[in-house]
Amino acid sequence: MDIIKDFVLITKQTSKKSINSLISNWPIIFTGIIYTTINIAMISFVLTVFRGILSIFAGIILALVSASLISNYLYLLFNIINYNKITFQDFKDGFKYYLRKVYMIFFFAWIGGYLLDAIRGLMGFNPYILNLIITFSILVLLNALPETLYLKVLDPMESIMYSVDFIKENWLNWLIPNLILYTALYLVTGRIVTNTFATHMNIGFGFNAIAWIRYLIGQGIFSFIMIYRGHLYKLLSTSTRRKRMFMNKF
Repeated sequence: MDIIKDFVLITKQTSKKSINSLISNWPIIFTGIIYTTINIAMISFVLTVFRGILSIFAGIILALVSASLISNYLYLLFNIINYNKITFQDFKDGFKYYLRKVYMIFFFAWIGGYLLDAIRGLMGFNPYILNLIITFSILVLLNALPETLYLKVLDPMESIMYSVDFIKENWLNWLIPNLILYTALYLVTGRIVTNTFATHMNIGFGFNAIAWIRYLIGQGIFSFIMIYRGHLYKLLSTSTRRKRMFMNKF
């Protein structure tokens, strides 16, 4: 019974904060358009300039661009969750604020992928099944990694370990709301979000007025989800069930 009461209490508190945060910081809904524009422009530039022998640097640069965009989004969320305010200066500063952390996570993922390819080759394991298991495990165990990166002062490897421990301790209060919210997003947009570091909905609904309205609605829901996750993470990572129940009495 205490588990249910705690879940309801957390949901009420987090929902209220998230709605207020989204209303106060509505420009974050439009960041997806900016990120998409920057990404397309940089891909075109890099693939045009870095040809031939220089193409070896293209992947590194594009990874840096991707990490920079993720860093920017995480920094905006950091300010929304902690100060309920974002400014243009925050937007400018965000591109480099968490860049090192995010890029190191990318590096670890690259190393992990390389090792898994080697293991698959040695074991002769069905790659589809193995990829499915790994993808699901990462999606669950590292689901709170973005929030850990921007709400905890930890190095990248410590962030990974903390994220796993966080899910172990808070799987009910974290995974169920996320499942509900992302299901709602799918029902509205038809898109399934499996990227742990997703920063926006992809623009793929077309370019007519109805398509743009649909995209902005989806982006609004996505923004709410990310803000909700931030408030939920902050609450769960700084309290226990006993403490929350005790504080609710006053």
